[in-house]
Amino acid sequence: MVAELIRQYQARANQALGQRLPAADLHPTDLHQAMRYAVLGGGKRIRPVLVYSAGAATGAVPESLDGPACAVEFIHAYSLIHDDLPAMDNDDLRHGQPSCHKAFGEALAILAGDALQALAFQVLGQDPAMIPDPAVRLRMLDVLALAAGSRGMVGGQAIDLAAVGRELSLVELENMHIHKTGALIRASVLLGALSQPRVEPALLERLDRYAKCIGLAFQIRDDILDVIGDTATLGKTTGTDRALDKPTYPALLGLDGAREHARALYEAALASLEPLGPEVDPLRWIAGYIVERAH
Repeated sequence: MVAELIRQYQARANQALGQRLPAADLHPTDLHQAMRYAVLGGGKRIRPVLVYSAGAATGAVPESLDGPACAVEFIHAYSLIHDDLPAMDNDDLRHGQPSCHKAFGEALAILAGDALQALAFQVLGQDPAMIPDPAVRLRMLDVLALAAGSRGMVGGQAIDLAAVGRELSLVELENMHIHKTGALIRASVLLGALSQPRVEPALLERLDRYAKCIGLAFQIRDDILDVIGDTATLGKTTGTDRALDKPTYPALLGLDGAREHARALYEAALASLEPLGPEVDPLRWIAGYIVERAH
């Protein structure tokens, strides 16, 4: 039943994303086609699903969650476009198809990422179905901006680039991924929860603690899959971390140690939800999916 609800959230996110992206025939068409290609070409929609699941846990109206769900996915999609560029990870494959820069050229891919970042904040500012309280909207904009910027995802990517060829301690590695991967996952949960204007601070704190744990667990599983996965299943080239000499959890802890660490974070995430009822079952399900997923 929970798995079917997750599929419904994924389908809802796909529809909402398609509606909020510029039409493919709208001028400049090449740019808008690149944006749609990058967003709608595949993906698990984990971040939008977290928005919907956290919002449902706090009693938010479903229609109020479409805007935040799209905003976080636009930020995520833009980050993947830029990550795949030759100056960054130099990946030719994403979601089982050519990366955006391979399909549209590097210059247009950069612009598509830039435009998706701007669109994310436009959606949070203007979406008519979202919570109307301007103070809450401002807080949501701040949450996403912090998660996406130099003290969040982009800062984590900068740390990642500087760490190539170096051996990091576990504390340093986790600090990098708290920013690079965890910040946007944490923002997804917070944006969903904040869509209910009367959310209790204690519940918000529990959900935030849950999000921090699964954000790190997500990255650990990504690192593991880069070692044991195959390109056809993952839809992206495997072995790139090792090829680029990046610090990873398996390199630091070994595969078994990385799995144990992910499992410990999973247990901590569930513990954060322990006093709560079936309304957070989708969040429990997602935590399990993150540490067991095959792609």
